[in-house]
Amino acid sequence: MSDVNKVVLAYSGGLDTSVILKWLQETYHAEVVAFVADLGQGEETEPARQKAVDTGACAVYVEDLKEEFVRDYVFPAMKANAIYEGCYLLGTSVARPLIAKAQIDVLRKENADSVSHGATGKGNDQVRFELTYFALEPNVTIIAPWRDPKWDLTSRTKLIEYAKKHGIEVPVTQKKPYSMDRNLLHISYEGGILEDPWAEAPEDMFQLTVDPTKAPDTPVYVEVDFEEGTPVAVDGERLSPAALLDRLNGIAGAHGVGRVDLVENRFVGMKSRGVYETPGGTVLYAAHRAVESITMDREVMLMRDQMSPKIAQLIYNGFWFSPEMKVMMDFVTSTQENVTGTARLRLYKGNCMVVGRKAPVSLYDEKISSFEEDEGAYQQADAGAFIKLNALRLRVRNRAGLLDD
Repeated sequence: MSDVNKVVLAYSGGLDTSVILKWLQETYHAEVVAFVADLGQGEETEPARQKAVDTGACAVYVEDLKEEFVRDYVFPAMKANAIYEGCYLLGTSVARPLIAKAQIDVLRKENADSVSHGATGKGNDQVRFELTYFALEPNVTIIAPWRDPKWDLTSRTKLIEYAKKHGIEVPVTQKKPYSMDRNLLHISYEGGILEDPWAEAPEDMFQLTVDPTKAPDTPVYVEVDFEEGTPVAVDGERLSPAALLDRLNGIAGAHGVGRVDLVENRFVGMKSRGVYETPGGTVLYAAHRAVESITMDREVMLMRDQMSPKIAQLIYNGFWFSPEMKVMMDFVTSTQENVTGTARLRLYKGNCMVVGRKAPVSLYDEKISSFEEDEGAYQQADAGAFIKLNALRLRVRNRAGLLDD
């Protein structure tokens, strides 16, 4: 990598990326541009900016990406009903392509030749970052320190010693016995004490949700309005995408909604235990599905739902900017044209229950569905021929002696 002159580093201000910033300068004798993405991680970005300057960054970019994150990444994933392995709402996965995209934008502005990140060689994030880098800038040079043969800072102790040696401020608080990643959609926890899949996560770990057993004894009702599949209002108040998700995080978190504990299959091949808090996202997925239930055609919904696991897998594995993702998401967008309406949900001690849904153009016809007099809207006698025709192949199979016991 003798051609490395200027590197754009995905920077958080934490121990790892602060050390990496200085390490890149020493190892590659290159200028380092620090890029800080604000996706709603709940921390002040100014301290990170100042720390990058103090550590020797030649330039620092701090970008507020919250609205773009929710509008262009979270909401499309929700429209696709993208849930990885039946549980995970992709809070980390869906954020990485946006960070990497914005990082490439900085690379172009700075006429830099390389990008770098702090992801380890065991995780999914290295794949997500780098697939996006290559998709958007095919000839970019990527420096992944944790895979670099020159990197010998293989423990927290070594990282702290390196930081002290170079005058890099080290947090004085004791390291939490697990790792965290936070944005507007969720907080994830993994590693450390959570690596034992039998061990229950400690209650004092959770930050977005109260203990469901200690949540209020009175449920709260919340209404979410959608226009063409996109959430636009909570309890009748129109909000921006980021503000809407933040509002739902507060409401749902106060009632213990959105905790998930699972063992997932990483793209690199290993299984990993993760614990997640996704309060607002849990409400949005349920509300969206409720509005779809009265506005989407049955067969169109089936086709979309058949794609949902694949779309979730593509997001999880880092293929947001892939041709197959674009084709499937174009289809998903077309399915949402009539998904306009309101869902009402009851939140109570960790549970999120749909209790009502309505739409200006609904496919639910009470006259047809009613168990009361339907005024001739549905001819029940027609069902006999319908059943007999559907049974034809079964009857033929029986006559051929192929009936299974």
